[in-house]
Amino acid sequence: MKTVAVIGGGITGLSTMYYLSQKMKEENIEARLVLIEKNPYLGGKMHTEYEKGYTMETGADSIVARYPGVLDLVRELEYETELVYNETGISYIHTNNELHAIPAGSTFGIPMSVESLMASTLLSEEGKMRVLQDADIPNTQFTKESSIGEFLEYFLGEEIVHKQIAPVLAGVYSGNLYELSLNSTLPYLVDYKNEYGSIMKGFEANREKFERSANKKFISFKNGLSGLINRIEEKLIGVAEIFKNLKTTSINKIQEGYEVVFANGEMLRADVVVMALPNSAVKTLIKDEELDFYLQKFTNASAITMYLGFDIPDSILPEDGTGFIVSHNSNLICNASTWTSRKWKHTSTGNLLVRLFYKSNNPKYEELIQMTDEELTNIARNDIQRSLNIEEKPVVVKVTKWINAMPRYDLAHNEALQELLSQFDKKYPNLFIAGCSYFGVGIGACIDNGKTTAEKTIHVLK
Repeated sequence: MKTVAVIGGGITGLSTMYYLSQKMKEENIEARLVLIEKNPYLGGKMHTEYEKGYTMETGADSIVARYPGVLDLVRELEYETELVYNETGISYIHTNNELHAIPAGSTFGIPMSVESLMASTLLSEEGKMRVLQDADIPNTQFTKESSIGEFLEYFLGEEIVHKQIAPVLAGVYSGNLYELSLNSTLPYLVDYKNEYGSIMKGFEANREKFERSANKKFISFKNGLSGLINRIEEKLIGVAEIFKNLKTTSINKIQEGYEVVFANGEMLRADVVVMALPNSAVKTLIKDEELDFYLQKFTNASAITMYLGFDIPDSILPEDGTGFIVSHNSNLICNASTWTSRKWKHTSTGNLLVRLFYKSNNPKYEELIQMTDEELTNIARNDIQRSLNIEEKPVVVKVTKWINAMPRYDLAHNEALQELLSQFDKKYPNLFIAGCSYFGVGIGACIDNGKTTAEKTIHVLK
């Protein structure tokens, strides 16, 4: 009987194992399935913590609902009754030390209609007129491999990119817009420009699709995202062997398959190995200088996230607001803030829970990373006081540091990935890489990648 080892029990590794077990059952294929995770819990960055009535996520706070595979998986797991959707409301940009609403009818700060453009309080009249010139500028040079920052500035103007779009997009994709490709962010913008002559007309022609998804964009679960992780684990009981608190130290190619070596001195021989791991972990497991040349092409960003829970009612927040993104001309240090208790009712019993983000592109990041949790808490309290006029002391504080753990999809990413996959195919057959370092950020992309990886594994088992 063949053995399949999945190294890494995050959402990609779990999805791979779940879909693999389902395919094996459908096609009457037998194999030994082994999942190895170094932490005492499964889920990786997708992990929920609970304290004093607050529900807090150490990584992403939700899943984008539009990925078809996400809700398909929830239904397959018979977990629909635990679904919760985000509360909708106004998102703001903090600029000139004030909160300005991101105009309704915009996507990532990009206006989808003239009405949305004119409603912006972030732009001058000249800036708004410049956006309208897009319809008169033909696309003769940009493709989906081009920089999204250069694309948007060329057609919409510098002012809207810097004041309204960049704060939003850079927050979502953890990078400099001018170093991110359209393909890895919003590839449909090129199609809209080419087909309709202007980006705004493209949005207007597809208005129904965007309006349909405008509300209830994100999902979580009554017990947080760990609820989904626990449900997948339940489904794998009796199907796969799951080992937690077990660190993998190396993966060695042998005559028939691979030898997986663990920190406790034990070894596992496997015919197929899936490394559902960050790129940095893959580099440590495969001792191959030639492969290192390709692995080092993938870059990461860092972030500090902080939750602060207060013994005051959530209702003191600005009406219908769910959070803000910080522009460059602000007296705040944070990059963004989510008013978690407003956006996610299941995270609190009615009291205020705020989450703050401090990213590695922050000018003060090198200072922040050296600070103690107490010093960081003081920084966060000061940001909350300046943005929301709240001076009360928090009753709960949760600090999480993700150092070099957030993949950056720069312009060279796709080419680097194809080169790396070619090397694995040539030198390491049936040893697969998977996860957000390579195949897309976001939980939905990881679930899809897990399903694809399971299909590749089934092909080998056949």
